[in-house]
Amino acid sequence: MKRRVVITGLGVASPNGVGVEAFESAIRNGKSGITFHPQLEELNFSCQIGGKPEISEEKIREYFSPLQLRGLNSSGIVYGVISGTDAWKDAGLGISKEDTPDWDSGIIFGTGILGVDKFREAIHLIDAGKTRRLGSTSVIQTMASGISAYLGGILGCGNQVTTNSSACTTGTEALLMGFERIQAGKAKRMLVGSCSDDGPYIWGGFDAMRILPGKYNDRPEEASRPMSATAAGFVPGSGAGALVLEDLESALERGANIYAEVLGGEVNSGGQRAGGSMTAANNEAVQRCISGALKMANIDPQEVDAINGHLTATSKDSVEILNWTKALKREKENFPVINSLKGMVGHCLSASGSIECVASVLQLKNDYIFGNINCEDLNPEILELIDSEKIPEQTIQKKTEVLAKASFGFGDVNAVVIFRKFAPSTR
Repeated sequence: MKRRVVITGLGVASPNGVGVEAFESAIRNGKSGITFHPQLEELNFSCQIGGKPEISEEKIREYFSPLQLRGLNSSGIVYGVISGTDAWKDAGLGISKEDTPDWDSGIIFGTGILGVDKFREAIHLIDAGKTRRLGSTSVIQTMASGISAYLGGILGCGNQVTTNSSACTTGTEALLMGFERIQAGKAKRMLVGSCSDDGPYIWGGFDAMRILPGKYNDRPEEASRPMSATAAGFVPGSGAGALVLEDLESALERGANIYAEVLGGEVNSGGQRAGGSMTAANNEAVQRCISGALKMANIDPQEVDAINGHLTATSKDSVEILNWTKALKREKENFPVINSLKGMVGHCLSASGSIECVASVLQLKNDYIFGNINCEDLNPEILELIDSEKIPEQTIQKKTEVLAKASFGFGDVNAVVIFRKFAPSTR
């Protein structure tokens, strides 16, 4: 018998708020975390703005030992450890100092490019013939699984501890991987999430592709414009999100706070065929992913109350809406309410799915839908498909039972997860 899986802990390090309380206040109030970065101007970037969590050195010392801090030079690891540790504590789980690992708990924490600043530091030392000055942490900070290794050691998890990487779908995919492990009875709980480094060595490639906005350097808060007629490209962001998934029976036994239930989801690829490419989605694959997620979750399309879309503030936003209308067979006034977090934080790349899953779960738990900022001039192609009232500009109070969260990434890869407001007797 498949086990029910619930969410018992949340953690986040987002450009517009670090910690669940600050983050939720920010998304309720439409607070942007996108700022101007002088370094990008000095390096002649066209887009000189981005989203970066604000974390003090004092705050970092709360999560890392002096030994762990020695030579630490990876923003992604900092964001991931903070959000992951916070989610663990939010779930009411202690950090054991015993020698025996927690065999029932595991971690799937994804990333894209990790430790790029550490790589740069290492390259300079190696080229200068100073390899021995690299220190003992260069490997763990630059291997992709460095983030799950850090968290695994801090929390003492003895179940599966690993890292996934699937571009912008990484965080949502990690959640579904953890969900499947618990559902199959292979773990009682899984810490899932994803993180992303920030800065010019991460964002430079996207600037070179000319897919970032270059006309808002003096107005950074207005630059990220999902579903807007004046959307000019995605604003790069960074950070991390984390969720503790748990077997319902385990959560009830220990009296845990339950945020929501994970009903299921789907992961697929368009194979870079039929219009799909390294940077564009195969529309049939997107529709199949949405439909497959609903089928796996045993949810009728008419039951979906809200969507947190991928919606990056590019010309593809209208295509994503079209795919939702086709997959759900719902349009105009019958379409669910939809929003995008990227107007406030930019596109946090490999961290986007997990940060947005945290935002989705908070909405579901606390009966609201956060507003879409910077879309006062809605894309007319979108308005041909759905009513404008389905795209609220301000936060609205709304009791939502079922929310669909989507992530679509480079490489023509897709992930959709279905969340439901928790009710013990449901399903």
